[in-house]
Amino acid sequence: MTSEAPTPPVLSPVSPAYRRYALTVLLIIYILNFLDRQIVSILAEPIKNELHLADWQLGVMTGLAFALFYTVLGIPIARFAETGDRPRIIAVAAGLWSLFTIACGHTQNFVQLVLCRIGVGIGEAGCTPPAHSLITDYTPKEKRASALAFYSLGIPLGGLLGLALGGLIADAYGWRTAFLVAGAPGLLMAIIAWTTLKEPRRQMHADLATLKAARPDFKTAMAEIRSKRTFWLIAFAAAIKAFIGYGAAAFLAPFFFRNHAEELTVIAEGFGLGLTGLLGVALGIVLGLTGAVGTWMGGQLADKYGARDLRAYVAIPAVSTFLGIPFYIAGLLTDSAVFALIMFAFPPVLNTLWYGPGFAAVQGLVRPQTRATASAVLLFIINLLGLGLGPLGVGAVSDFLSGPMGLGSAEGVRWSLMIFILFGALASALFWMARKTIREEMVS
Repeated sequence: MTSEAPTPPVLSPVSPAYRRYALTVLLIIYILNFLDRQIVSILAEPIKNELHLADWQLGVMTGLAFALFYTVLGIPIARFAETGDRPRIIAVAAGLWSLFTIACGHTQNFVQLVLCRIGVGIGEAGCTPPAHSLITDYTPKEKRASALAFYSLGIPLGGLLGLALGGLIADAYGWRTAFLVAGAPGLLMAIIAWTTLKEPRRQMHADLATLKAARPDFKTAMAEIRSKRTFWLIAFAAAIKAFIGYGAAAFLAPFFFRNHAEELTVIAEGFGLGLTGLLGVALGIVLGLTGAVGTWMGGQLADKYGARDLRAYVAIPAVSTFLGIPFYIAGLLTDSAVFALIMFAFPPVLNTLWYGPGFAAVQGLVRPQTRATASAVLLFIINLLGLGLGPLGVGAVSDFLSGPMGLGSAEGVRWSLMIFILFGALASALFWMARKTIREEMVS
């Protein structure tokens, strides 16, 4: 850190009414972000059958292809967001990922699909780091965890819509149409973000030079982030959770297709649905609604208990992460599809509690002019390890267990998911270790 850097100008807060509006717009954009990111999970089995793909290719398509460019571009975009116009960065990003999602519906082979997924990743890299920074500027410190948790509702709600709408549309019109429908709303939200979201920096034209001078260079910003032991414990704990979560999200639908198809087909016929539509709605409700409850609760708990003891920001996810493991195991081992769905409803509540406290802690661990960079570095670690390797890892282990180990595809995917779920104990331990340093390292 350089002591000679000028103090950045203080941003005037927005009104409570406008803050609610802006948070709602950002939430809708983030819902579409995750819808476009995750819809490929429920479409994976139909895509595999039409394009003749292996499980490892599904892993590349759902995770690695997206994650590589998402993570690499996140940091330079965040550096630009430290002094740039954040609403317009978000608007351009939303338009770009929406167009590439639509393009996914026109692909004819694995390579084309991977290239389009890379395009989605490039666009989505410009969303969350500037959004986190903007929300932090909009929101008083005592409400920061709740505000970031509200924005993070986009993760489970986007997953819910991706699974439910993707499954229903794929059943009725095919998986290609599902991509077209998923991408279109993002183009409208890009226009709304560009025209209605306020950049607090726009009111300070005379102070922009001071703002840019106050921004630490990348080396200094990274030195600040490196000095925060709490940041790295949170980052790697969250990365392990993402490693598990994205891997499970990519292969829960194939798990049900391969292990419970007969039971689910009977249920689907009773509702007048196809198997893909029923499973999309069921997983969307089970994973999305319960995840939304957990995300909201995490923000409320963090603001309430974090005001008394900052260690609550990491103690809450430490305990909740560990408690989620037995439910996953029970769901994977049962022979009943209905019981499995019931068991899978509990982990999302527990595993999403970390979003509000975790993101708020990271924003508070660094100076205001380093917040977007800290968010991007956090997402770089989470998504490169979690989104990039989670689906690929589950798919590769599933292929190995199915073929060389002779378990078959149904048992292969079951035991591959089981192996990855157990890593949750390590994530819990890392969150707990962060309790030792968070009080001393929090600066804002």
